[in-house]
Amino acid sequence: MSKWDKLLQRICSLSNDMRFDELRKVIESYGYVMTQPRSGSSHYTFRKKRKRTGNYTQARAN
Repeated sequence: MSKWDKLLQRICSLSNDMRFDELRKVIESYGYVMTQPRSGSSHYTFRKKRKRTGNYTQARAN
């Protein structure tokens, strides 16, 4: 079993010895970006990057 598979297994089993850096690595690999807390908070947020391709226009009804 690869290191990656072992890490995913630990996350899925909600292992108590999991480190924050390990969890962050997996979340970021799925396209999420971590936002640092402001003003001394310990809560981190993860947001998914959006890809915007092309122009989107509403079709007109005739």
